[in-house]
Amino acid sequence: MAAVATANIDKLKSEVGSLSQISDNEKNGFINLVSRYVSGGEAEHVEWSKIQTPTDEVVVPYDGLAPTPDDPAEIKKLLDKLVVLKLNGGLGTTMGCTGPKSVIEVRNGLTFLDLIVIQIETLNNKYGSSVPLLLMNSFNTHDDTQKIVEKYTKSNVQIHTFNQSQYPRLVVEDFSPLPSKGQTGKDGWYPPGHGDVFPSLKNSGKLDLLLSQGKEYVFVANSDNLGAVVDLKILNHLIHKKNEYCMEVTPKTLADVKGGTLISYEGRVQLLEIAQVPDAHVNEFKSIEKFKIFNTNNLWVNLNAIKRLVEADALKMEIIPNPKEVDGVKVLQLETAAGAAIRFFNHAIGINVPRSRFLPVKATSDLLLVQSDLYTLEDGFVIRNKARTNPANPTIELGPEFKKVGNFLSRFKSIPSILELDSLKVSGDVWFGAGVVLKGKVTITAKSGVKLEIPDNAVLENKDINGPEDL
Repeated sequence: MAAVATANIDKLKSEVGSLSQISDNEKNGFINLVSRYVSGGEAEHVEWSKIQTPTDEVVVPYDGLAPTPDDPAEIKKLLDKLVVLKLNGGLGTTMGCTGPKSVIEVRNGLTFLDLIVIQIETLNNKYGSSVPLLLMNSFNTHDDTQKIVEKYTKSNVQIHTFNQSQYPRLVVEDFSPLPSKGQTGKDGWYPPGHGDVFPSLKNSGKLDLLLSQGKEYVFVANSDNLGAVVDLKILNHLIHKKNEYCMEVTPKTLADVKGGTLISYEGRVQLLEIAQVPDAHVNEFKSIEKFKIFNTNNLWVNLNAIKRLVEADALKMEIIPNPKEVDGVKVLQLETAAGAAIRFFNHAIGINVPRSRFLPVKATSDLLLVQSDLYTLEDGFVIRNKARTNPANPTIELGPEFKKVGNFLSRFKSIPSILELDSLKVSGDVWFGAGVVLKGKVTITAKSGVKLEIPDNAVLENKDINGPEDL
């Protein structure tokens, strides 16, 4: 295998060398990734008996953090060390939108990006700080994002954009880069996951620029997580305790069984993903008894530590092979995740945060939650309504007719009240009038070929509706 691998790598090196679309840094990064993969860098199974539950020293309870300083001058000092980075490489395609996902309107006509800018601007105005916003784009979102950010030029937030790496997809059959086979369009390339944030920060020159401005920590989060707002208590804790890396985790519910969790392993804290779990233990991994927390992908990382580790080429995260097919050709994308980097940093910790810091919008069912009376909007922050007593959000399942944002919006005259809803399941050609109230457990099923309209101001409580006669 090793000899074959070496020959393959040499061939790949020369083929990748002649690709003019990418930089030398990208070529080297890609070859290193593939070399690691063929020599066994894929996520390996952990030795189950060595796993230990992390202590409160390693996964710190949020309630145990020291309070934020009262003095605004002290808060400004903290904020002046901070940079906010949003992962902005994803497209809105799964929700039926073109362009970057971050420009989908979330509430009151404001997009994810609008809310992020308003939040940071609110902080900067209040404390006289200068927290900048970095957007890590992919080649899929770069051009659109450049145009979009122009609208924020007058805001009190300095916005930097940079691109994550662009790597060629690997043809499985003969281990060559897809673009060498005449696939010249975007389909020949892929962005290699958010683990790439660290080298890309360095390669783009942004890392050195930020360090020269006295910045110390970057808060990294997905642009679609509405709960990922700057938290002064966390920042204060990390600066005082000199933690180089912090992953925000939150208690698992049955909806989060696949999420990665933190473990203590051979004396270090590390992320355990489902791919690393031996088959015999998968159910145990998914249980919420043994592994009670999961990774929100809200990460706080020391910038000097990133520089040190990237320059030493020490960030060798587990490789996630992602098989795809392009025009009938089987290809492989090798990716890494930012959360898996935790084990390379000194004094790395998790903080067990409230669930409110994890509010991702992955589908229109999530959009229904955040557009409803379950939340309000204040200074760009999406805040949960105190009137709901149940700490858990209702579970919402919408049929394929609601999958695209445009269709979803047209099927609701107004978003129903769901303050007292436990679960909603909608299937078929269903249309909602204005002022509808949903409570308890509601199932609405339109029979095939039948259009079912829920009248204005209808109150549905613990109802199973299969046709107009049930209303």
